Amino acid sequence: MTATTPLYDTYMRAPLRFERGEGVWLIAEDGSRYLDFAAGVAVNSLGHAHPHLVEALKAQAEKVWHLSNLYEVPGQESLGRRLTAVTFADRVFFTNSGAEALECAIKTARRYHYAKGNPEKFHVITFEGAFHGRTIATIAAGGQQKYIEGFGPKAPGFYQVPFGDIAAVKDAITDETAAILIEPIQGEGGIRPVTKEFMQELRALCDEFGLLLILDEVQSGVGRTGKLFAYEWAGIRPDIMAVAKGIGGGFPLGACLATEEAAAGMVAGTHGSTYGGNPLAMAVGNAVLDVILADGFLEHVRDVSLVFRQGLASLKDRFPDVIEDIRGDGLMLGIKVKGPSTDLLKAIRAEKLLAVPAGENVLRLLPPLTVTAEEAREGLARIERAAEAVRSASGTAAA
Repeated sequence: MTATTPLYDTYMRAPLRFERGEGVWLIAEDGSRYLDFAAGVAVNSLGHAHPHLVEALKAQAEKVWHLSNLYEVPGQESLGRRLTAVTFADRVFFTNSGAEALECAIKTARRYHYAKGNPEKFHVITFEGAFHGRTIATIAAGGQQKYIEGFGPKAPGFYQVPFGDIAAVKDAITDETAAILIEPIQGEGGIRPVTKEFMQELRALCDEFGLLLILDEVQSGVGRTGKLFAYEWAGIRPDIMAVAKGIGGGFPLGACLATEEAAAGMVAGTHGSTYGGNPLAMAVGNAVLDVILADGFLEHVRDVSLVFRQGLASLKDRFPDVIEDIRGDGLMLGIKVKGPSTDLLKAIRAEKLLAVPAGENVLRLLPPLTVTAEEAREGLARIERAAEAVRSASGTAAA
């Protein structure tokens, strides 16, 4: 039997085809305009076709695309210095994706203990509901059976504990524990934020037991929560952090950041990447930081997120039969749906608004960070109409 498509059947794609984008809008082949509050799953941090990013990519494309890491890449030095100047980190390793950044983070933590003469310390404590990528190691780190099933034995060295349970974390620490890995806000897991107090307690445990604290800020980082990175809200400093998605503004780019001490074991030959840190990615990454770090930008994110969050809270009050809860921080927000989330997602798409499904029956709202208050209100209006449609279809009404 001949397949109808040459592609793997690994995605459940919506029947939508987009040919161009403008800011927070995507334009389909038939000319329909969609308000994009998915942003490529928090990737298009500055929207579509941002002129500064487009110009940076075009200028670099006329020079050199790829060199490999056999040679010095000036863009890596520039972006690396800028990232370390505004974070806890002293060292950066550039990758092409979030999963690769997490692989580097895990290897960095294990190598740290190995270099200190403790090769038995390679176990990483992670949390139920986590998502860290789809490589063999990162599906083991996430621990969700639906991603592990059918791919052979789970990679050893990862131990999941209940989300938010500090006593369980402490009980899980053994002489083989190397690190604790956590997302400040679980994305795929249903927009579940970690409290500031819990982050502080994790930092204290790592200090007490000589462990490394690894943060997965692939989705929550680069301004998404209203600060450059979400860990800043808790007033703590990790040892290692994985970054991707928004840092490239749509161009494949990731990074593993670490302190000098944590990265000490990663000497020449211990890790590498053919494409990681290529000149095109570095040009775009530097252009993204130009915008994100500009005066007033993160304040804008915080201001618009307040408008958006208040509007969603109002919708929850008016549609308690449709919306159970509103979650998240900044412009990383989620609607926990009362009925099947697919019903609300379908209704939202009918209103030409794009959102992203997540765990725990949640729809993620991840608009570009350039979204205006007016555009946020337009999105709220479309969500309201979608909620009305779901209510009408189910025959329910507010109490």
